[in-house]
Amino acid sequence: MKEEQNLLRIGSDSLKKAALNEEAKNFILNNEALFKVLKKAADRYIGGETIKETLFSVRKWNEKGYDVTTDFMGESIRNEKDANEATAEFMNFARAVKKDHLNSSISLDLSHIGLLISKELAMENLKAICEEAGKMNQDVIISMEGTDRTDSILEVYKETLKTHKNLGITLQAYLERTSDDFKEVSQLSGSIRMVKGAYETAKGLSIERGDKLDEIYLGYVEKLLRNNHKCAIASHDEKIYNETIALIEKCKPTNYVLERLLGIRNEEFQKYKDDGYNCRIYIVYGKEWYLYLCNRWAEYPLNIFQGIADMVSERNISDADYGF
Repeated sequence: MKEEQNLLRIGSDSLKKAALNEEAKNFILNNEALFKVLKKAADRYIGGETIKETLFSVRKWNEKGYDVTTDFMGESIRNEKDANEATAEFMNFARAVKKDHLNSSISLDLSHIGLLISKELAMENLKAICEEAGKMNQDVIISMEGTDRTDSILEVYKETLKTHKNLGITLQAYLERTSDDFKEVSQLSGSIRMVKGAYETAKGLSIERGDKLDEIYLGYVEKLLRNNHKCAIASHDEKIYNETIALIEKCKPTNYVLERLLGIRNEEFQKYKDDGYNCRIYIVYGKEWYLYLCNRWAEYPLNIFQGIADMVSERNISDADYGF
């Protein structure tokens, strides 16, 4: 078992490095045959490359009874023009969702809309997105990024929340600092998405995955549910969800949602919705799917075998049930 775990860890580390390899990425994107094959594997995890394609996926999950949150893929933008174009894309998506009478909030990385250029630009663009989404009665949820950006993300969030109440934030349970951040953020009105956290950190900044982290994560979840704070419990861990369901039955909250990424154990997710629990699918879209695909495989390298099956399958994976 230990040897298998080491092999999975090595595989995960290799995939994370591959995801960040610009030369490999450019080679794939410029090789028509390779692009086509890998894109088929990516289709399991993404809503599409365009708004039009993604609306089809949103509609399908809405019709199945799920809430949806949608993210236009991208991060670490260092050019103001690109940041503003990404902002316009999010706003166009909000309008398209409203026009088609669909249900989807917006999720985004602040570094996609200008955080690495300046906090002021990110805040200006975030307010524009929140303003447009608010007209459509949609929420906007900020995703969390690496630890070098946490302070800036929280600053932009807290300042923007003062004027835009349809804004939420993501907190990572594995960070040592989150206990303090949680105390502050949970006093605010914005929604909170709880995740375990996956970014690499310097030694001493985070807690390793295991029973201790599970206990800490569930501690945050219990506080949110007990106080009926608007929240999303984002996980693919059935143990976490079993404990969460017990807490929901105990606390009787109304302002929660269970959240899971598109393409990851969605068949198992169905049982929670069938039992009457609020469930939301996190859909990403756009052309930056290479990094996203590598990261999904890195989380559980054995998923590569599912990817191989998808690549050779004659069916359209984007029309599949996304369960495995």
